[in-house]
Amino acid sequence: MTVTVRIKFGTRLYYALPLTFAENTMSSPIPVITQQQVTGLLNARPHDSHKGIFGTVGVIGGATGMTGAALLAARAALKLGAGCVHVVLLADDAPVVDFVQPELMIHDASAAQPLPTCTVLAIGCGMGRGMSAQKRLYDALHGEAALVLDADALNILALRPDLHTVLRARNSATVLTPHPGEAARLLNCSSAEVQADRAASVQKLKLMFGCALVLKGADSLCITRDGQMFVNTTGNPGMSTPGMGDVLSGMIAAFIAQGLSADDALLLAVHLHGAAGDELAKQTAIGMTATEVTDQARRLLNIWTSQS
Repeated sequence: MTVTVRIKFGTRLYYALPLTFAENTMSSPIPVITQQQVTGLLNARPHDSHKGIFGTVGVIGGATGMTGAALLAARAALKLGAGCVHVVLLADDAPVVDFVQPELMIHDASAAQPLPTCTVLAIGCGMGRGMSAQKRLYDALHGEAALVLDADALNILALRPDLHTVLRARNSATVLTPHPGEAARLLNCSSAEVQADRAASVQKLKLMFGCALVLKGADSLCITRDGQMFVNTTGNPGMSTPGMGDVLSGMIAAFIAQGLSADDALLLAVHLHGAAGDELAKQTAIGMTATEVTDQARRLLNIWTSQS
């Protein structure tokens, strides 16, 4: 089957991209991510460990009124094991320290000095879509660090089809984390169309950008860089609260920083994120927060690592 995805900005058609995939792909059973599968990726830390061997995460986002999104991602990256976490907040009135998590290194977005070299950048959480945000994404796509693109990074991609070629040409690992609304903007269709055939939507996004991604929502669908699709069955309605996606982005970045491939980091983070929510839902099905999911995910990660 061939589907033509038309990429538009306003009324202007930039290009039409023909996407071809096997007709029987959509009807084939999609394997479920299992705890045994992801715990097989975990190893105890060596006795002579130091923070330098667990990678450096950079988080870029947090425009005015949305600094919390970037901080949630950064805190998740730190608590899920990254060696160091730097944060660039784009808000004019951004804090210079996170008093909840002072271990984070916060940088002035207007400062001349560049961000220290990072293993992976998580970019987009609360970033906005202005020219400053677009420049940050442009630079990240042309850099060598692995990338986790979420939220406004995806919205900017939808506005800037010229960046699609840059993304497809990257040699470094990239993970996209759209929810149905963001996926619809990237595919130039409605959210209802995305939800009507989530598997087909994931296939189209994979063929458009050539990287691993997750289509978030109930029974999130993950697809690896080589096209293997998995469904995640952890998670629950209690996780329908602000900041959950920011936490997931930070978790994926943390696992890439610690040496997992983008594919493995994606599967582990998505499954663990949902499992943490399931543990919390046993007592707090209503009123669950993203911060609580981060802490529960850290607890489960340590249990799973000790058992692996």
